[in-house]
Amino acid sequence: MDSKELVKRLTVLDTCAVSDALDSLGLNGAVTGLVRRSTKEVIAGRVQTVKLSIGTTPGGSSTHLGSRSIEDARKKDIIVVEQRSGIDAAGWGGVLAVAAKAKGIQGVIIEGPARDIDEYQKIGFPVFSRSTTPRTARGRIHESGLNVEIKIGDVNVSAGDLVIADGTGVVFVPIRIAEVVIEKAEKIVALEKSMCESVLTGQPITEVMGKDYETLLETRN
Repeated sequence: MDSKELVKRLTVLDTCAVSDALDSLGLNGAVTGLVRRSTKEVIAGRVQTVKLSIGTTPGGSSTHLGSRSIEDARKKDIIVVEQRSGIDAAGWGGVLAVAAKAKGIQGVIIEGPARDIDEYQKIGFPVFSRSTTPRTARGRIHESGLNVEIKIGDVNVSAGDLVIADGTGVVFVPIRIAEVVIEKAEKIVALEKSMCESVLTGQPITEVMGKDYETLLETRN
């Protein structure tokens, strides 16, 4: 299935259903502790990756980290940044956010610190990050890889994978299994909607959330 159609289906789900679908396959894609710093939007889309490392670019560079990813990204992509250097320096900032929003990028997810949080809120640009800091990246960290495999939490992420992020957390889905995962997540959402309807019509919650619900994820196929 075309990735655009998969993203369209992913957009109407939530991280919990997608995480449950991955659980049912014995896979891990959920990352906790990445906080939504701005807006109340749910974002879902194709991943473009950026890897950051300690120090300045070998040989020197006039290109600021993140700027190449904005130029290379397609509309509706989500930029995912690994800043695990241990240096207190932001992996994303306000000018980058303005440029990314203008390009049509949905949002940014950072394994590490972000800064300029108030600016993201003012322009309505979703940013998720591990932490925040006022400290600039300049002279502290540099872009060492674009669209390479990175690690977010304990999840390996590649360019072209899919991601969904909301108020609960962030979940990555490898593109090779995205259709299967999304189909399972859709079934989970439909089941839970039916359960809520049953509760509202007076069925006891102990019956609604009985054995069938407890064993929902035990079939790992």
